[in-house]
Order: sequence, then structure tokens, then C-alpha cells
Amino acid sequence: MNKEDCFQLGYISKVHGLRGEVTGVLDVDFPENYQDLEHVFIEQKSRLVPMFLEHFVLQPGNKVLAKFEDFNSIDEATPLVGSAMYLPLSELPKLEEDQYYFHELIGYEVLDENLGRIGDIKVIYDLQTQDLLGVEHKGKEVLIPIQDGIIQKVDKAAKKVYCSLPDGLLDIYLED
Repeated sequence: MNKEDCFQLGYISKVHGLRGEVTGVLDVDFPENYQDLEHVFIEQKSRLVPMFLEHFVLQPGNKVLAKFEDFNSIDEATPLVGSAMYLPLSELPKLEEDQYYFHELIGYEVLDENLGRIGDIKVIYDLQTQDLLGVEHKGKEVLIPIQDGIIQKVDKAAKKVYCSLPDGLLDIYLED
């Protein structure tokens, strides 16, 4: 499985007990959509390795208690701590027409209501404090906040993001 064909479900935060269980943190809006998983892909040495689950029990606060097959002790489970957990993109829940996943926006054209074409989205920065579009504009990366009021509309059919940029935002990136 290639990383480009997957989304990060979360990561393994610590071992739990002595029998090979781990605690994971899920980075999804609706953890209940994933409570019946039979396997996940774990990133190890920059590769995604399929891991089959004995159990995957949701806990409060976007946490999960997981037990992988053939991991039966704390020593076997400890190397998994810090590893990212992935699932294929096909496992994502279907969205309404006016909703989108961030990864879908890569390659979309960004248009400002006053300035016209800004550029194409190259990367999405999914940060704790702010989600940002990384857009190539005049050979430089411009970061556009993903916020109501700035992002006006996403047209998935046309692969365009319509926005209303704050005055001076582009100037910050174009100054030398």
C-alpha cells in the first residue's frame, strides 16, 4: 500500500499494560466510523505495513485501545509507539456535495474575488492551531488560512477554490 493512497487515521501514543496492547490517538472527526476495523497500516521505516487487530476499542477523547495480532508483550508493542496508523482512502466516509477532504484539494486552482488567479494548491498544512493551503504564487509559497470568510466556495467539479484574501496577505510573501 502506498502512502499516497492512504490517509492518516492517527498514531500510537503509548503501550497499555503488559500484554501488548497500545493506546492510539485518532485524528478524525468521527471516531465511531472506525470502531469495527480489522486492520490498519502502520508506518515503519517509511513503509506501510498491514497489521491485523484483535481488538480496536474506542475510548473517550478520540483515543483507542488496540491489540495487534502477534504482539503479546510490552516489549513487542513498545517499538510501535510513535508510529502513524493509516487506512486506504476508500475507507473514508462519503461526504455531502458541499463538503471535502483536505487531501482532495491538492492541485486545485485558487482564485481570489479581487485578484483573480493566485495559483495551484501544492500542500495542505493540517496544524493544531490553523489549517493552511500551501499555494504556489509567482514562484513562492503563499499560505492561505482555511477559514470561513476567506474560503468562499470549493467547486469540486471544476477543481477550483474561490476565496476572499485579506488585504496585504500576498504582499507579505512577495516582499524580499
